[in-house]
Amino acid sequence: MELSIYEVIRRPRVTIKAYDLNRQYQQLVLDVHPQANKPQIAEALERLFDVKVASVRIVVNKGRRRRSGRFIVQGNLRKKAIVSLKAGSVNLGVDTPVAPQAEGVMDKE
Repeated sequence: MELSIYEVIRRPRVTIKAYDLNRQYQQLVLDVHPQANKPQIAEALERLFDVKVASVRIVVNKGRRRRSGRFIVQGNLRKKAIVSLKAGSVNLGVDTPVAPQAEGVMDKE
């Protein structure tokens, strides 16, 4: 199955950890198609956003097996890519944290 560059990248992963990776190390965390490989992800980013990709790391989360009545159900496979951009590339991440911590909520005085 040949994937187009628009099918490879599904969405950015917007979490506190992804935000910290982007801010400190200029890395993007993206949800990608389960059949996409590293060269396809790098090519899609370079062509869509006009940035230079230094490296791509992939994490595969297999679906969890659970029981539904008498049947065993397998969850969906999810794949995410951690992409390092070369120096001088545009920062494509979010500019503000997703869940800013409220001040004084956890303080017990």
